[in-house]
Amino acid sequence: MHMQLNAVDKLEVVVLVDNYCDELLEDERIVKRLKLPSPMAPMGEPGFSLLVKVTKDNRSHTILMDTGISGHCLEHNIKVLASSQAVANGEITANVQDVEAVVLSHGHSDHFNGLSAFLKLYSGKMPVIVHPFAFIKRRFRHETGHCEPMRQLTAPGFETYGAVIDKRSEPSTIASDSILVSGQVQRTTDFEKGAPSLEAEIDNRWVKDPFYDDQSMAIHVRGKGLVILSGCSHAGIVNSIKHAQQVTGINKLHAVLGGFHLPGPDMSTSNATIAEIKKMAPDYVIPMHCTGWQTTTLFAAKMPEQFILNSVGSTYLFGCGDVQSG
Repeated sequence: MHMQLNAVDKLEVVVLVDNYCDELLEDERIVKRLKLPSPMAPMGEPGFSLLVKVTKDNRSHTILMDTGISGHCLEHNIKVLASSQAVANGEITANVQDVEAVVLSHGHSDHFNGLSAFLKLYSGKMPVIVHPFAFIKRRFRHETGHCEPMRQLTAPGFETYGAVIDKRSEPSTIASDSILVSGQVQRTTDFEKGAPSLEAEIDNRWVKDPFYDDQSMAIHVRGKGLVILSGCSHAGIVNSIKHAQQVTGINKLHAVLGGFHLPGPDMSTSNATIAEIKKMAPDYVIPMHCTGWQTTTLFAAKMPEQFILNSVGSTYLFGCGDVQSG
């Protein structure tokens, strides 16, 4: 399947929820850090949420990708973002009040659990784009054999707060065909095999979770290439990049950011992943959320020119030239 993806002039990606928070990081290259008056500060949690704004010919669209694990963190960071210097100066224009739709990357609670809190901020209906497989039962199997149930995504619970569930399994575009929602990602690598501890109930049997619902977003920044936004990359971040390239017909990779799900201690998959991404020659690599500290530092060591350390409240400005420190 080949889809037309319209190029955008500008892309803003605001990190509303992520695991890591560092208020001392400085602006650099394409990133504006969250600068707040004391004692205001953002919060971090083991979850993920991005505010995404695309602009083409002075027309903009704003999408929320995932909503974190608690809702409390998301609400708090939305409030403090409005007080940041970059927002006051007009350098960051993405606004949560302009969100047109929510895209859920997959059916894990650290990505959907804050949805009801987000929906309560609005009085109308809100489209929520999600893969149908995201609604299945899931569990975590410990090394001891003990299985711990995971919270299941259910449509009725969120529809109560105004969600209009839009189930999509195939690649599709939103925001005037300027954002690709990948749908089910094709598996082409031989090293991205997923986590055996994560299980799903399929046909009344518990099996290793295939994560058919794991999906990413892709945006084509004019003159730069694709920017890939990934929630957890359970399908494999390399698979996710290649899938977006194949669907859009655009090979140039400008940036890849999000969770890559590469925690230690076995670094074989991490090494293979970094080797493949280096071949793709992105301009920026920005690991977040579930990438794992060991893998994050490995990216920093092996791709120092491309690597950017993320922090809650960071905003990435693509297609806007290099950011000036200040």
